[in-house]
Amino acid sequence: MRQTDYPTLYQTINALLRDLTPLTVDCGVLCGGACCKGDDKTGMRLFPHEETTLPVIEENGVRLAVCNGTCDRETRPLACRIFPFFPTVDEDGEIFVEADDRARRLCPLIVHSDELKFDPRFFKALKKVGKLLVKDPECRAFLEETTAEIDTYRAFLGE
Repeated sequence: MRQTDYPTLYQTINALLRDLTPLTVDCGVLCGGACCKGDDKTGMRLFPHEETTLPVIEENGVRLAVCNGTCDRETRPLACRIFPFFPTVDEDGEIFVEADDRARRLCPLIVHSDELKFDPRFFKALKKVGKLLVKDPECRAFLEETTAEIDTYRAFLGE
């Protein structure tokens, strides 16, 4: 079995997403950049073997990149690049791009999704990202675990 070259994997992923975001405009205008207001105790969950230039804290075995609300957009973590969406995976390894309902309280993109025009290039790129990640056993396990968390949260909301 071949070992995953994680730096190359994440470089490829970052190149796929380039400067794509869910909207063709700056979505931070809608909410005052709510997702980019951080502190030294909260942050975005890192993907397996993902390196970051941001400070990292570990809470209950979960690595989080933390920031004060400003970062170099070129080096931001994958979770920041894809927020508030996630490449979920089913039992057959099929990738779906879905809203991450855990972000519902923070992000108006989820609550107002019927009223917004999303950039289809972002979703196409994120599906490709998911297909790359699912090939690696650790990344697949991470996708499966996070998919289960999202499904549990969605069930809690009654959706």
